[in-house]
Amino acid sequence: MTIYHLSHIDLDGYSCQLVMQHTPHTMHFYNANYGEEVPERLRQIVEAIAHESEAMILVTDLNLTPDESRWLDAEVKRFNESGKNVTLQLLDHHGSGKESAARYAWYTLDTDRSATKITYEFAKEHGWLQEEPAWMEAYVAVVNAVDLWLQDERENFEYGKVLMRLVSETRELGRTLFAEQDRAYKLSLLTEAAAMIALPDAPIVLDEKIHLMKKGFFREEENNTLDNLVTKYIVSLMGAKRKEMTIYYKGYRGFLSYAVGNTSIIGNGFLVTYPEYDFIVDISPRGTMSLRANNQVDVSLIAKEWAGGGGHPNASGGRIQGFKEQFRYDKVKAQIESLIAKRESVSGKLPQKSE
Repeated sequence: MTIYHLSHIDLDGYSCQLVMQHTPHTMHFYNANYGEEVPERLRQIVEAIAHESEAMILVTDLNLTPDESRWLDAEVKRFNESGKNVTLQLLDHHGSGKESAARYAWYTLDTDRSATKITYEFAKEHGWLQEEPAWMEAYVAVVNAVDLWLQDERENFEYGKVLMRLVSETRELGRTLFAEQDRAYKLSLLTEAAAMIALPDAPIVLDEKIHLMKKGFFREEENNTLDNLVTKYIVSLMGAKRKEMTIYYKGYRGFLSYAVGNTSIIGNGFLVTYPEYDFIVDISPRGTMSLRANNQVDVSLIAKEWAGGGGHPNASGGRIQGFKEQFRYDKVKAQIESLIAKRESVSGKLPQKSE
């Protein structure tokens, strides 16, 4: 069976996916924070299932609003009426989902267990953990203790606090742009941490090893600083996406990234690796843009023409008024290309690039 699994973006949410990663099913993972991202990810899942004949939608550690629940239930019914076999299951512990839980049989709500524990026990009940890792039961107990803030379970609680920080501070990759790699990164670190639970002074051991664990994920052969290892990794990911992420402005070739951050280091690394690009621009969810160049174009002029911003010829920025936060890159690019079309039609200081 193919399972499309949507979960939250905290320790509990990713831990649900860590459990499901060890089931025999084909898994497609998605993650969302609350707000507009939840229905956006659900729409992505529904679009993907359109190509399946049999599938399961699993939602964990996220409560759905009555409107979201109604829409998703109708979509699943529509699939099944068309001859598909699509099932739906939600496993959550947030009391705010009480209204939806009372209405739909597929909505499991249990406020006494973390979502990870609910998911773990659900998977065991269905015989999906025949090859359960030796660390899993203890790991689930740790997540349950910290997520429900069970301070009396001192050892589990203290280790869980470090795990929470491990997830919240694992931000080297952009979750929107590199969702698959970002998730793999987090799950890899959590798997490594799970194997250390029984060590003496485990919270301290984990606390001291986090930096080395991060470097271990990105390091290929030669050692380096974490910044340089991450930059090399991200530049490689960007290079693989060049076709879909290239933009043009007045004849200049640019690379458009979204919510990657650290533009000075990563932007320079990209432009050195791919000198055919004249500039790179990273847009934040709030519409703040950071532009970098390598003496090919004056990006302070681009910043001024796009958003009334400015800066230096090789490092500039500004904020795009009216930018709408997006959770899919194609929608970000559509906004920026619309902006470019408007700005190109107005004569500015930036000269057209001569061929």
